[in-house]
Amino acid sequence: MKNPLKQIVKAQKAGKALGIYSCCSANEYVIEAVLRKGKEEDSCVLIESTANQVDQFGGYTGMTPADFKQFVLKKADEVGFDASKLFLGGDHLGPLTFANENETEAMKKSKDLIQAYVKAGFSKIHIDTSMKVADDDPNTRLSDETIARRGAILAQAAEKAFEEYKQAHPNAIEPVYVIGSEVPIPGGQQGTEAASEMEVTKPEDFQATLKAFQNAFLQRGLDQAWNNVIGIVVQPGVEEKDAGCVEYDRKKAEKLCQAIQAYDQIVFEGHSTDYQTKIKLRELVEDGVAILKVGPALTFAMREALFALAFAEEELFGAQGSHWMDVLDQAMLDDSKYWEKHYIGTPEQTRIQRKYSFSDRSRYYMPDARVQAAETVMLAHFKDGVPLNLLSQFMPRQYTAVREGRIKNEPKELILNYIQHTIDEYLYATYQKELF
Repeated sequence: MKNPLKQIVKAQKAGKALGIYSCCSANEYVIEAVLRKGKEEDSCVLIESTANQVDQFGGYTGMTPADFKQFVLKKADEVGFDASKLFLGGDHLGPLTFANENETEAMKKSKDLIQAYVKAGFSKIHIDTSMKVADDDPNTRLSDETIARRGAILAQAAEKAFEEYKQAHPNAIEPVYVIGSEVPIPGGQQGTEAASEMEVTKPEDFQATLKAFQNAFLQRGLDQAWNNVIGIVVQPGVEEKDAGCVEYDRKKAEKLCQAIQAYDQIVFEGHSTDYQTKIKLRELVEDGVAILKVGPALTFAMREALFALAFAEEELFGAQGSHWMDVLDQAMLDDSKYWEKHYIGTPEQTRIQRKYSFSDRSRYYMPDARVQAAETVMLAHFKDGVPLNLLSQFMPRQYTAVREGRIKNEPKELILNYIQHTIDEYLYATYQKELF
């Protein structure tokens, strides 16, 4: 079956400023908030897992692609979301987590990775071969030809996996592909200066990359796979920073966005669109960046909601409270591997970054058993709701929603509603409920 996601390209090329946002998260609160909002809006939903989150070995979530699919489908069933409007994607599939090995071994594992995603029924595949592996020259830029050659190898593996998958699922939706080498590091740039050095992709670089991939695909006889390439990752000039973001400037991206108009089957995919205003997100879609990836902004909203409850709990229970924020910070201090390359500065600066940075590295510590236990205690303290005066103080939007009867005064409902405010920004930008 043809992939409905191709409707995004069709709409864009017909002059309609329609797009789709991609939820790049494995967080249970976020997934449920996205699915609930999709049901409320009668909209499609695109959820993607990243290669370091979910892989054939389990990733840092402990889930394989098949596990992740079942996790999302179970949540969709719980909230009553129509699974026919759910699309699952694999993000940064390639040597990302195997880059310390030589090309032969890294590509072997990368092929296994991409096949695991396709055989699990994921229908949007981002092929990312932009990173060097162990036997690449560290002092020489990877050529477009090398990146494209490796990408075509993975596309061939994906096509083979789909043929096998189709034998058991005759009505399976064929995968569509997103390619490209100008890909931000999954999870955001490292260091405080990286975002300030952001450069918009040059039109000639985008065109050279696209041509190199086309040649590599066709040389391997991957004509059908090439016809299913719907997007290319570029840098339109956006990235989050610790205390802000590099805001989209359509004038700086004007030449790049004009260049995409010459291609009938391709749209741009924008990574790290987190924390752009809804106006800027809308401009991105209008300018041809039709697929908007968002991850940290969603878990940041979840973290803000949990912090709001923690502040309210501290006011009510003092020393008898869960001390959830302290427990979370201690978990981050006990194992710094997920934030130490991202948070740079004095002890006081990194303390603030651990709690409030827009790169939101605290999301990696939410599954920690100690953090979960403290969260359970904190939420139990509000089983009968948050007192309205404290709810007004710490969660004013949710206070209004409770008073108007739109949501219940229950901790989980408050958290989900808080996350959905960010989702609303993306739905404003994409108009994706008009796609299908």
